Amino acid sequence: MKRKKLTTYDYLACKGKRQLSNLFVHNKEEAAAAEEAGIDFIVGAHDIPKFEINATFEEVKRIREAAPSCYMQSATNIPAASEYEAIKFAHKYLEFGVDCIYVGNYSLKWIKAMRRENIPTIGHVGLIPGKATWIGGHRAIGRNAEEAIGVLRHTLELQDAGVVGVEFEVVPPKVAAVVTKKTDIIIMSMGSGSDCDAQFLFSNDVLGWTEGHTPRHARVYRNFKAEYERLQRERVAAFKEFHQDTLDKNFNDPKITVSIDDREYDKFLEMAEKI
Repeated sequence: MKRKKLTTYDYLACKGKRQLSNLFVHNKEEAAAAEEAGIDFIVGAHDIPKFEINATFEEVKRIREAAPSCYMQSATNIPAASEYEAIKFAHKYLEFGVDCIYVGNYSLKWIKAMRRENIPTIGHVGLIPGKATWIGGHRAIGRNAEEAIGVLRHTLELQDAGVVGVEFEVVPPKVAAVVTKKTDIIIMSMGSGSDCDAQFLFSNDVLGWTEGHTPRHARVYRNFKAEYERLQRERVAAFKEFHQDTLDKNFNDPKITVSIDDREYDKFLEMAEKI
């Protein structure tokens, strides 16, 4: 039975009723797996320098096609430089079926303008990687009362600006639970506990192929890194065999070549002698 696609209305209606699963995917294969697994929400973004396997804009379109029932967020790592650009960028994604736009580095003014244009947006609270220099690097936010109240105020500011949800990164679960209860938007936990409205993980962490540092809040369910390493060894071995077959002139195999009738071949040799 085909699953009903979540609309923004449905997405917001889930608050307080059930948890939503949110997964960052990198390609159409992962998107198709998310669709089949019943994942509620996917993120397909491009030009993200953190990842070796990085989706292009065209791949983001293929991600949308591969997961038609998932609510989908997208954007680029390069933020807009004006209110006009923000709206223009958003429509670039909305026109092929993306449901909401990430605005973690946008000003409240621009977010309000996008809301007036009925563009669903997703903000970012807590540890915001693009603003790490202002908080002393990549660290947890909200571990003292002053920071915790700042997290609540920031979330309410984003809600008032018009976002439909926020990525809530590395905030103490007790603080996240309070913020979740005091807001009407979807609070998506990234290392902020199970009392939020949704859980957000990156597929590279879920599948265990993250290069370098794996975030503390990540949870690994499979070890694809070992599988990728095995595939690379097999890739090298196959290429070596191909190279050796080339040197050994081992490509006259009738399974991969076509034949010529003996009489036609003899006729060809006679004709070739005259040239």
